[in-house]
Amino acid sequence: MTSPSFTSTNDIRRGFLDYFGGQGHRIVPSAPLVPQNDPTLMFVNAGMVPFKNVFTGLETRPYSTATSSQKCVRAGGKHNDLDNVGYTARHHTFFEMLGNFSFGDYFKEQAITHAWTLLTKEWGLPADRLTATVYHTDDEAFALWQKIAGLPDHRIIRIPTKDNFWAMGDSGPCGPCSEIFYDHGEHIAGGPPGSPDEDGDRFVEIWNLVFMQYEQEANEIVGNLPRPSIDTGMGLERIAAVMQGVHDNYDTDTFRALIGASESLTATHAEGAQKASHRVIADHLRSSGFLVANGVLPANEGRGYVLRRIMRRAMRHAHLLGAKEPLMHRLVPALVAEMGAAYPELVRAQPLIEATLRQEETQFRKTLDRGLRLLDEATASMAAGQTLPGETAFRLYDTFGFPYDLTEDALRAQNLHVDRAGFEAAMAEQKRAARAAWKGSGAKASDELWFDLAEEAGSTEFTGYAADTGEAEVLALVRDGVRVERADAGDQVAIIVNQTPFYAESGGQVGDAGTISSDAGLSVAVRDTSKQLGRLFVHQGTVDAGTVKVGDTVKLTIDTARRGQIRANHSATHLLHEALRQRLGTHVAQKGSLVAPERLRFDVSHPVAMSQAELADAEAAVNAQIRGNGSVTTRLMTPDDAIAMGAMALFGEKYGDEVRVVSMGTEDGGDTYSVELCGGTHVNALGDIGLFKVVGEGAVSSGVRRVEALTGEAARAYLSARDEKLLEAAAALKASPDEVPARVVSLLEERRRLERELSEAKKALALAGSGGGSGGSAGPEQVGDVAFTGQVLAGFEAKSLRGAVDDAKKRLESGVVALVAVNDGRATVAVGVTPDLTGKLDAVALTRQAVAALGGQGGGGRPDMAQGGGPDADKAQDALDAVRQAIAASAAAA
Repeated sequence: MTSPSFTSTNDIRRGFLDYFGGQGHRIVPSAPLVPQNDPTLMFVNAGMVPFKNVFTGLETRPYSTATSSQKCVRAGGKHNDLDNVGYTARHHTFFEMLGNFSFGDYFKEQAITHAWTLLTKEWGLPADRLTATVYHTDDEAFALWQKIAGLPDHRIIRIPTKDNFWAMGDSGPCGPCSEIFYDHGEHIAGGPPGSPDEDGDRFVEIWNLVFMQYEQEANEIVGNLPRPSIDTGMGLERIAAVMQGVHDNYDTDTFRALIGASESLTATHAEGAQKASHRVIADHLRSSGFLVANGVLPANEGRGYVLRRIMRRAMRHAHLLGAKEPLMHRLVPALVAEMGAAYPELVRAQPLIEATLRQEETQFRKTLDRGLRLLDEATASMAAGQTLPGETAFRLYDTFGFPYDLTEDALRAQNLHVDRAGFEAAMAEQKRAARAAWKGSGAKASDELWFDLAEEAGSTEFTGYAADTGEAEVLALVRDGVRVERADAGDQVAIIVNQTPFYAESGGQVGDAGTISSDAGLSVAVRDTSKQLGRLFVHQGTVDAGTVKVGDTVKLTIDTARRGQIRANHSATHLLHEALRQRLGTHVAQKGSLVAPERLRFDVSHPVAMSQAELADAEAAVNAQIRGNGSVTTRLMTPDDAIAMGAMALFGEKYGDEVRVVSMGTEDGGDTYSVELCGGTHVNALGDIGLFKVVGEGAVSSGVRRVEALTGEAARAYLSARDEKLLEAAAALKASPDEVPARVVSLLEERRRLERELSEAKKALALAGSGGGSGGSAGPEQVGDVAFTGQVLAGFEAKSLRGAVDDAKKRLESGVVALVAVNDGRATVAVGVTPDLTGKLDAVALTRQAVAALGGQGGGGRPDMAQGGGPDADKAQDALDAVRQAIAASAAAA
């Protein structure tokens, strides 16, 4: 009995796909690791997941048979192999699942024929090493294995447990399975499936054929499927071990290459106590690289937290191997060399993968030593088999960012355990204390609803950096401030889901709008998305049709056109910020902003109004960057590292342990134009902004100026409307648009000349005679021994009164002049006293008498000239009489 000949993992993958492609199957590329059709899954964990809706009939595709090599991750939720990775022969966080699928096309006989043909005839596996299992009541499959493979009865094993019956869920398609096992030989301990020794490693499952033939409801079979289907899954790593003549997946070519790279960089061998560390590093390198390439980045919640746990577990093992500097990012070239040809996304994302791993390991190393010292101190007096208190494990998690499983892994080699219940109790106590502190802060009682929801549902995972649509599970509904289980057509409702592409209003960027729908006819018009307690995304909308219930699976679709405008405006604010700093000085700092779909508003610190030249220069700089069409890149960093590299923090933002650093544009010297800390959404390339136009500048408060601007189509429409107005003006002036400015200047000068001439003519006409009446007389009148000229001037401009009084005083030589200008129901009086009389008559006192007669108060000026006004123009003559009486009274007193 001979072992199979060596075949590379890449050859096996290609051979599998080529075989089924040659049998009429559509070769379907691997779907992303983040599920697109199942919001209950954190990651794609099986080859059939991308085809789930095809099997259930919710989706149709232009083919009835397919084959794929699907990327899978099992490191979170109920499918979690993380703890075992590195210590067993076949556990992985990342693996590839080879599969062939029939959607109502062929069924059991053809599926078994394909499997047996590929394994024994195409790949040459010895038939006497293969054993099949069937569900204990599946006589049809039993007979087919006899007929097609010629297997003896003792190598077709009936399994009565659920291990050989597959179901998509409590309700939906289900059916029996048939598993194929490979016998690695008598020298390895273990028995065949179904035997008391089945947990040994001798017999390894390499392929599972699922025969979907029943429909079930609430775990009860209710009938046959109208179109029975086939779903198969074969772990590439397992079949590679078989075909390469090894028993351990980590001894296959791909893993040997990755482990060899870590051996070289750490100058250690994958033997003895170091063996597990090298295996952990190799496995976690694959999962980390592919997750980053598929848009997942380290975070403290959701998928990003699982990625962080994977990364940090590998980084701790790098530390155990004695790596003094960050190691993981230096292994990425080896990963790309092994798998980049099959998965081009690794090649495209290589710089991002390396930067993310380097940043994460640099950050983690700052706390790793301190955390491990605390762990060493806590376990120094413990003997093998003892248990670390849960409170200590929680302190490691809370203070040093050690996930629970990392502490467990660190103690595994010492045969020490961790009190999981104590850890969870400490976590619960921290939440209780946080809630008590929240209540003691004076927060509104109505906000307690959101606090309860946040504790129950956790943080909403935002998927909108990379996607405009997504599926989610409805976690809660709120109507009129009260939690409800359902909402019907016409209801105003707030919807909370586990993950969403909708951006919640934050950092000046408005919340997304769009729709929430389902295949059952639900349609919710989402008008806004807000954020509660900094982590709970709330979709505010109206149910237009159907019913939404807690637990429903829904599809979320943002208004992409609106989001596109918001992205453009947000990226433009970053460019504007840098343009203003370069032109006005580094004192310019953002003090607030509004990023909406129709416009942007940007407030900055600056003591004086910006000139038109400064604004035009900044606008030109922004448009130059847009024309340059530079890319916009995002990195995750610590706030300190981000600011050290020159990133600007934004006004009003609170930053945690990690921030998004957005870089865009290029300086003439090649440096990045703008680098800022920002959690908002942005364009992919600056050319997507289209056009930038400043439309306003003004004061907000002391030392703060506001710039308003438009981008894209809004800017074009603004300029087009302004151009139309220019053309209208040109037509009215009977000039070309280019001649308009000169014609307007000429008309203004002509108007000013005519106004001067008209003013002089009115003055001359009004003063053609002088006397006490409104019409004037041949000369001044005598009031006592004082010559007096008084006149009411209808329609005379008040601003010309002083000049008219001065002219009258010159003609009078000695005396008092009082003129009242009447306009629009209001009267203004000016009184002049010649220099020889200012010792006994005061123009200010005389004016105040006249103003009082006009129904006003006050009046001011000098002893020889004063002016004031009142609201009652009908009393103009009375005002002159008041001046006369005052002069007369002064003469009598003398």
